[in-house]
Amino acid sequence: MPDRSIDDQLTKYLTDIHSIEVQALAQLERAPGLAGDDRLAAVFREHLGETHEQERLVREQLNGRGAGTSSLKDIAGRVGGWAMLAFARLNPDTPGKLTAHAFSYEHMELAAYELLARAARRAGDKTVVELAGRIGGQERAMAGRLAERFDVAVEASLRDKDTEGIRSELVSYLTDAHAIESQAVRLLEAGPRISGCDELAQVFRDHLEETRRQRQLVEERLRGHDARPSRFQDTAMRIGGLNIGAFFGVQPDTPAKLAGFAYAFEHLEIAAYELLRRIAERAGDAGTVAAADRILVEERRAAERIAGTWDAAMDAALAERVAPAPTPRRP
Repeated sequence: MPDRSIDDQLTKYLTDIHSIEVQALAQLERAPGLAGDDRLAAVFREHLGETHEQERLVREQLNGRGAGTSSLKDIAGRVGGWAMLAFARLNPDTPGKLTAHAFSYEHMELAAYELLARAARRAGDKTVVELAGRIGGQERAMAGRLAERFDVAVEASLRDKDTEGIRSELVSYLTDAHAIESQAVRLLEAGPRISGCDELAQVFRDHLEETRRQRQLVEERLRGHDARPSRFQDTAMRIGGLNIGAFFGVQPDTPAKLAGFAYAFEHLEIAAYELLRRIAERAGDAGTVAAADRILVEERRAAERIAGTWDAAMDAALAERVAPAPTPRRP
């Protein structure tokens, strides 16, 4: 039931975004040491300075509203950033995985600022609209710089591998792709039920069948290498998908948050297939190159459709949380 004004809700969104920036700082401070290539490390260092400024600007907005930041959320953000980097450090293909996760995270930030701008327009706050546009543009540019370095990430990942090592890496990427698709299926199955937004729910329904076909296609490519999906990875990712569905199911503002998360997840898949395609080319696997190209078209289309729901998702989120203005009494 609505329980706050639109201005209060805008403050809440700014608090959430501050936590996202704190997590971004935790990742970016350590990413250059894991990048495996000076050209990739330089991109992370450049964006670290931008992110410090972004965090400061958001914090200033909160202070101006007398709100401050959320210590609990910021601690969770730092822990989340460290956890993501720990995952990358433990992975034998750190440069590629780190780049894929960073590419996805930049799109999560981009979505957050796009949604913030929509909330600010509805609140009539031009300052926050301009802030969201400025920082959102920086996040989009960083995502572009990472995309331009997918070749560099693959080169760094495969630098010390012989022919057999490259083939093994290809199978590893196919296994990872299958696990990601397994999580995507679970998310898309839960999405329509919890989305709270008809437009977003329809995108999830449409993309679900595509995603099931994508998983089958990846299975076929694995069989072509006498390999099978990793039962452990698939189970872990399916559980993750279920947990995320449960998380959003009890969160306030589900339509907006789910729309932002789904957009970021699509870009995790996009990065995974961009890297897979390049590794398949180096391994001479034309079948996997073709499969990756086909899936990339579908993932990009799904991401665009999700972005097209942001206005409707924000309207639905505000309808859930914002109390209507009182009707003036007639004299």
